[in-house]
Amino acid sequence: MRLKRLTLGLVAAGAMLALAPGAARAQTKWNLPSAYPANNPHTENLAAFAKEIEQATSGKLQITLHPAASLFKAPEIKRAVQTGQAQMGEVLISNHENEDPLFGIDVIPFLATSYPEAKKLWEATRPAIEKKLAAQGLMVLMAVPWGPQGIYAKKDINSVEDMKGLRWRAYNVGTSRIAELVGAQPVTIQAAELPQALATGVVNAFMTSGSTGYDSKAWETMTHFYDVQAWIPKNLTVVNRGAFDGLDQPTQEAIRKAAKTAEDRGWTVWRDKSQWYLGELTAKGMKVQPPSPALKDGMKKIGEQLTTDWLKKVGADGQAVVDTYRKM
Repeated sequence: MRLKRLTLGLVAAGAMLALAPGAARAQTKWNLPSAYPANNPHTENLAAFAKEIEQATSGKLQITLHPAASLFKAPEIKRAVQTGQAQMGEVLISNHENEDPLFGIDVIPFLATSYPEAKKLWEATRPAIEKKLAAQGLMVLMAVPWGPQGIYAKKDINSVEDMKGLRWRAYNVGTSRIAELVGAQPVTIQAAELPQALATGVVNAFMTSGSTGYDSKAWETMTHFYDVQAWIPKNLTVVNRGAFDGLDQPTQEAIRKAAKTAEDRGWTVWRDKSQWYLGELTAKGMKVQPPSPALKDGMKKIGEQLTTDWLKKVGADGQAVVDTYRKM
């Protein structure tokens, strides 16, 4: 009987120790949903980011990456992190322009068309976006750009008039509005759904980066890519603030440090990789070329119209951000 009581006492003591705050090697597991394929540079960067956090915390925080919209579809990821269904997530911030016009600032055509300009635009915009997301229980960890946006088509596009009647893939407010202005038919298709939409002819023209065209095997259905370099959108990696605040300070610092490393790496990778993707499209048989003067002029006029529309919606706060950017 004494031996039984001693055994039970040891089991109880062990259970109390395991449940005690700061128990040795306590492990926290998080989910990180992404909308893009595992071999996309954004996803590869996130995989490295998660691994670096695990190493820095000696396995205390383990992050499972879910690529290719396998856990949540692209428009659902932000809400999933807000509600705690996932602790961390990568979002294409312009997907949420309907929620707040400021989220669409990096897809205003021709506002920022080079990586140095895109970096300045993010620096000018970051405080305002961080404030808006903080009010929703989210904290921004990093922002990583895409490649410059161009036009994919199955025919020659020499002017915006040639885009009339096309079934145009839209994925945010800006791309939908472009379709309206050129007389195309907007069809909402997210990146993970694009290969199927192309294969079935749901869309026959779209605007995106060289990487998304590569991931979607655009050369199987498209013949032309016009490198109009209309804008450079960004993905934000965000974390649920409550989940972050529940971590100890060393783990929080490990996340911040890894995020800074991943952000710097992401900008470098995309600067180098963007041209590689265009080379691959060419190698697959696509006609990769700059826009004609008429097409470039027409797209710039559309950009001016969209800028005017955006400034009307966003108001003084947005105008202040644009003014700050233009002074940098």
